[in-house]
Amino acid sequence: MSIELELEEVRPLAAPRLLTRMNARLAWSGMCVAMVGLMAIVCVVFYQVFGRYVLNDSPTWAESLAIVLVLYVTLIGAAVGVRDAGHIGLESFLVMLPDVIRRKVEIVIYALVGVFGACMAYNGWVLGNSVAPYFIPNLHVSEAVRYIPLVLSGVLIVLFAIEHVVAIIRGEEVAPSWN
Repeated sequence: MSIELELEEVRPLAAPRLLTRMNARLAWSGMCVAMVGLMAIVCVVFYQVFGRYVLNDSPTWAESLAIVLVLYVTLIGAAVGVRDAGHIGLESFLVMLPDVIRRKVEIVIYALVGVFGACMAYNGWVLGNSVAPYFIPNLHVSEAVRYIPLVLSGVLIVLFAIEHVVAIIRGEEVAPSWN
């Protein structure tokens, strides 16, 4: 019994695993990118409103840039939400299940989330390549810029889903990125 007690005391002090450390940094970076993007959206929209109503000369590029920034903020933020388990779920259903079945259902859920992320990344890549020769008129950048966050978000979702599956198998929980 004392051996088990000693092992339990040492386990929380063990160094975080590589995937967990990498995903924590990626999620934190994703949150920072989303926050900077959100501030940029506010600035761009403010400039557009200022130009329209004060200068009577609305910038033509502002709306297009705001739309592209919204894609980055929402998709990267959604990926971070997968790691931090911040999305809507049916927790009351899972709580009613026995632990063995609950763990299996959670593994299936995160495996499906990972498949969804892989589909996002793959299809975002295909779509981005198909529109790469075309340009966003007011920004003079490739249309592929709109699909980069889809690919990044998909890859992040796959990594975060794998982390959750591994944590469930080990009987651990994934710590939120802001801790």
